[in-house]
Amino acid sequence: MRAHAHIYYPYPMSASDDKGLTAWRAMLLAYNAALRAIDSDLTRSGTIPLTWYDVLLELNAGPGRRLRMNDLAERVVLSRTRVSRLVDEMVSAGLVEKIRDEEDRRVVWAAMTRSGERAFRTTAPQYLRGIEEHFSRHLTDEEKRVMAAALTKVRDAHAVLEVRPGGSGRSRSASRPRR
Repeated sequence: MRAHAHIYYPYPMSASDDKGLTAWRAMLLAYNAALRAIDSDLTRSGTIPLTWYDVLLELNAGPGRRLRMNDLAERVVLSRTRVSRLVDEMVSAGLVEKIRDEEDRRVVWAAMTRSGERAFRTTAPQYLRGIEEHFSRHLTDEEKRVMAAALTKVRDAHAVLEVRPGGSGRSRSASRPRR
């Protein structure tokens, strides 16, 4: 008998498919549980929400603590529409500012403000404690190494080329910083 709950699929699956599906489901459930726990910790500690921290984390890694809105949307783990609304909320809170590019007026930059830098520095220790408490402490060093290598392999397979509708593609950097 399998250790995981069996899910019925209306088509035949190989043992490899079943293992892949089990790994996928485990990753999604673990990701969701850890994120909810970390977000709850941040809320209780009175810091900024996890989604805001994610935006500030990416802006902090950008040159001059800023990124084009399109680049920011690719880096955070949210939909592009949600990122735009989130940045607008953060602009209202004084943590981020939007800057129109002088050379290409179609480009909008999101830049961290001094208040955003303070919020980022204040939240970072709690965020790191949350990662340790709700994720890292449950894994051995070998499991962390294998998981990081495996998930990086999947990410890199998708980062090499992004195909757009109509068959055109563009290269994407596989070396962008990640959490």
